[in-house]
Amino acid sequence: MAALSQAKRVVIKIGSALLVDRDHGGLKTDWLKGLAQDVAAMKARGQDVVLVSSGSIALGRGVLGLPRADLALEQSQAAAAVGQIRLARAYEEALAPHGITTAQVLVTLEDSADRRRYLNSRATMEQLLSLGVVAIVNENDTVATDEIRYGDNDRLAAQVAVTVGADLLVLLSDVDGLYSANPAQDATAKRYDVIERITPEIEAVAGDAGSGLSKGGMKTKLMAAKTATAAGCEMLITLGSRPNPLKAIEQGESATRFLAEDDPQAARKRWIASMKAQGQITLDTGAARALSQGKSLLPAGVSSVKGTFGRGDPVEIIGPDGGRLGQGLARYTADEARLIKGHQSDEIEVLLGYPGRAALIHRDDMALNSFS
Repeated sequence: MAALSQAKRVVIKIGSALLVDRDHGGLKTDWLKGLAQDVAAMKARGQDVVLVSSGSIALGRGVLGLPRADLALEQSQAAAAVGQIRLARAYEEALAPHGITTAQVLVTLEDSADRRRYLNSRATMEQLLSLGVVAIVNENDTVATDEIRYGDNDRLAAQVAVTVGADLLVLLSDVDGLYSANPAQDATAKRYDVIERITPEIEAVAGDAGSGLSKGGMKTKLMAAKTATAAGCEMLITLGSRPNPLKAIEQGESATRFLAEDDPQAARKRWIASMKAQGQITLDTGAARALSQGKSLLPAGVSSVKGTFGRGDPVEIIGPDGGRLGQGLARYTADEARLIKGHQSDEIEVLLGYPGRAALIHRDDMALNSFS
């Protein structure tokens, strides 16, 4: 499928049932080797890849001899603590022969709900991707409680896709797409090849069924599709149990494709522009010119700071003539911004007492009206 081969940045979600043997609790090493081959092929043609992988609780449960039935919260967290290190090592060992460096990133719902954490997560992921690293992302089950959980990795994968500005999200599932009815129960069920928009009729066909090792059903996949497509990211649902599942997609194996409403950059700019500003940052002529050329806003180009805002809060960007140039997400608090305004980035550590980010507002976190 062209969507996979042409995407610049791809997030791939892997469920527990694909990775962990249901009966023995061990890793499906042959399947993982095939996935690693697919990822290596994608990296070789210049694509960025992020893996959102379940499996830590399932692996830890097997090691600890815990039952397959629903576990108490503390049992799940203990299993996750044991399984996370094994999961990360498994990916490292599978991808290292292809010359690929891996990183483990553990997140909770709070990390995307809080703008400060969101910006920190985004900056970290961007740095990893710029260095060619394949990040292995999972929910931090060792600390997450029900109040701060995603609860399933379909929605987590969609949020990761939004965070990194991916243009494609692939959900490797136990079915080869979205059907008009449950294909295991209805022989007349038909698979949707392309979904341009998620209508109430489409939502009505989704059931709750998931495997014994995963919490996600088709409803969570549609929720993921809503999040991803609204942010400009296409999504595929396909059968993940095939050997080399990503290569299989490119060779034409069946899948359901959810089309994006916009491109990721435009969707993000629209989101930033829609927020209520918490303050104002006024620029000098040089900084305004730099922004018009697609550059980030550095402290040196700031002449004044108004309002009370925190890291990650939206602020208005004002030109030297007092006109509104746009809006952006601040990487410093208002008090910090006042301390470093007019200064070079290499002076930040001296002024604040700790090293900070070079940009006060990064170009990816701006929505500019006049020259975007």
